[in-house]
Amino acid sequence: MRGGEGPSRAPVLQFTNCRLLRGGRLLREDLWVREGRILDPEKLFFDERRLADRQQDCGGCILAPGFIDVQINGGFGVDFSLATEDVGSGVALVARKILSHGVTAFCPTLVTSPPEVYHKVLPQIPVKRGGPHGAGVLGVHLEGPFISRQKRGAHPEAYVRSFEANAFHDVLATYGSLDNVCILTLAPELDRSHEVIQELTARGIRVSLGHSVADLRTAENAMQSGATFITHLFNAMLPFHHRDPGIVGLLTSDQVPPGRHIFYGMIADGIHTNPAALRIAHRAHPQGLVLVTDAVPALGLGNGRHTLGQQVVEVDGLSAYVAGTKTLCGSIAPMDTCVRHFLQTTGCSVESALESASLHPAQLLGLEKHKGSLDFGADADFVVLDDALHVQATYISGERVWQAEVAGQ
Repeated sequence: MRGGEGPSRAPVLQFTNCRLLRGGRLLREDLWVREGRILDPEKLFFDERRLADRQQDCGGCILAPGFIDVQINGGFGVDFSLATEDVGSGVALVARKILSHGVTAFCPTLVTSPPEVYHKVLPQIPVKRGGPHGAGVLGVHLEGPFISRQKRGAHPEAYVRSFEANAFHDVLATYGSLDNVCILTLAPELDRSHEVIQELTARGIRVSLGHSVADLRTAENAMQSGATFITHLFNAMLPFHHRDPGIVGLLTSDQVPPGRHIFYGMIADGIHTNPAALRIAHRAHPQGLVLVTDAVPALGLGNGRHTLGQQVVEVDGLSAYVAGTKTLCGSIAPMDTCVRHFLQTTGCSVESALESASLHPAQLLGLEKHKGSLDFGADADFVVLDDALHVQATYISGERVWQAEVAGQ
């Protein structure tokens, strides 16, 4: 052992009678966990000559990596884009509630807002490990305000901005701090976006293209500058055209730099994207598809009037609109519902559907060695699912943090 240290005496947990999602396949293997991480059982047997201290029978269920939602605006009455005195308590409430959806980590998302909102809210949403208290916070997703006025969607026009002469200084002045930020959505056709993308990526922030009227050449230039994500593909961008497919064309572009991968978010709620469009995207570039909820504060509340940042939202059935319009403004579908809808709509494999909500977002954020897989050494964040992909239990660091109620009890 390194440094002369002996093997850990922490208890070893063995999850049996299950099918693990590992390496793109569902395997009938056991899952071994110690100190919050996934173990290689062969090393445990042969190096330490140990067996499990406790076994958990999973009843034949699927064990998949915990879901990761990289675009969620709030939920259960909590609006991440409202500058309250205690933003942290709202984030904590959402973090706890989404455990029942199989989500073990997420990126709280702020829509286009005035600078004073960013200055007040961002310091109150630090990166935080998940646990019994709720899903982990991986960093904030800033969606705007540097977007196209023509494709602003539900973002309030009064606060939409362009880059000034000293572009990155303008970014810092707008947000106040980027310490807790992991994704930033912008429109690449804005003047001086090139230098902003380079500065952001140099800081380890993922740049996403969205709310944009960019043509394909502009989108490719942004990707070559460092952009790696597309915010809710098809929504709030130019529609696909055969002579210039716009941002959508990045899915099959031959201008992707070597070693670079392009990812794209999809809201598979049955409202935002026609099933045929969802199938086209998946078949064109399945490895880049990232399921997002784009959930609004009305998630979990039902019909009525709610808020999203500076806007009033009306929820009618499964749709959320800017009040008095037919402009969609996010979703009210939880992540597990999106996974099931995506599977049914595309006819993809169960493995592909699950990886689109776990492995792919982890890869987007550069966290695939720790999150998004059940590989040896990864964090033991996983979700227990029945064959219909309904969540039965959620685990973070090998500890059960949520369990479905058993009928009749």
